[in-house]
This record gives sequence, structure tokens and C-alpha cells, in this order.
Amino acid sequence: MKVLIACERSGKVRDAFTKKGHDAMSCDLFSSDAPGKHHQGSVFDLDLSLFDLIIAHPPCTALAVSGNRWYSGTQHRTDAAYFVRDIWGFPVKKMVLENPVGVINTLIPEMPRPQYIQPWQFGHGETKKTGLWIRGLPNLEPTNIVEGREQRIWKMPPSKDRQRLRSETYQGIADAMADQWG
Repeated sequence: MKVLIACERSGKVRDAFTKKGHDAMSCDLFSSDAPGKHHQGSVFDLDLSLFDLIIAHPPCTALAVSGNRWYSGTQHRTDAAYFVRDIWGFPVKKMVLENPVGVINTLIPEMPRPQYIQPWQFGHGETKKTGLWIRGLPNLEPTNIVEGREQRIWKMPPSKDRQRLRSETYQGIADAMADQWG
């Protein structure tokens, strides 16, 4: 299966699908943090009809409820919503859009309701409530429910890498995506 992981810099989801034998490629405006098949540039530059499955991780800064203080009512938030709407409109039968709790359904009411998951359902003792807007696939089932509910993501100190580190997909979630959707 040909899989595109849009807006992914870490390569974790791409590599999980590659390990399962799929032709997976990541795409981001930045170079990949890990070696592997990666398109550096806009996802809109690609022929999206070539892919059987697209998993997109659009930037969440302006869309997350944690950004309401700075982005509520701004053009930046509106532009972010248009970006999400355009990604959701990609011409594929199997699509997943991943983002934290935010305003996507408020700004784009035609979007389906998301499935919410937590890292502790996939082997990581942390909290980070994440929405999955799913088309053409089943909901992601927990694979390894563990104890611990640490809020490491919220407690991260300021740094030049903070935004990138906060947005990385947990390996257990990436593996579950490849196992269940691949």
C-alpha cells in the first residue's frame, strides 16, 4: 500500500508503515529528523491520487484550545482551519487527520467527530489527548494500556525544539496505526 504521512518531520509513523512492508513517505516543509523516504515541501505539490492512505498531522498551534488566548478570532486561526479543510478534501478513500483537542469541528462543522486517544493506551504513561478524524478506516484500538498519567508535554520547559518535541507522535501510537491500518 502507498502511504503518505503529511506534515511529519519525525518519520515515526512513516517508519512504522515501512517496517510493515508498505511504500511509505513523509512530507513536511522541514527536512526529516530521520533517514527515509521524505518530500521536503508542501503536501499540495504531490500527486495525492497516488496514495492509498494519507495520515496528516497539520500544525496545531493555532487550532489547539491551548492557543485560544493568542489565536481566537485571528486570521492565523482561520488560515489554519482552511489548511485542515483542504487536507480533508484530498482525493483518497482512507484518510486520518491528527490534532490535539481544539477548534476544528467548531470552525469546520462538516468534519466528522474525532476519536480521542491517549498515549497511555499505547504503552506510554503520559497524557496528551489527541483527536483522530477518520475516513474509510476503523477507530484505532488501544494496544497496551499502562499505569501513569504524567503530563510531561504540558510541563516541557521553553526551548528552541519545544514545538517540535511537543508535536512528535508517540512510537506506540505510530506502531498501532501501522498494525491496524496497514
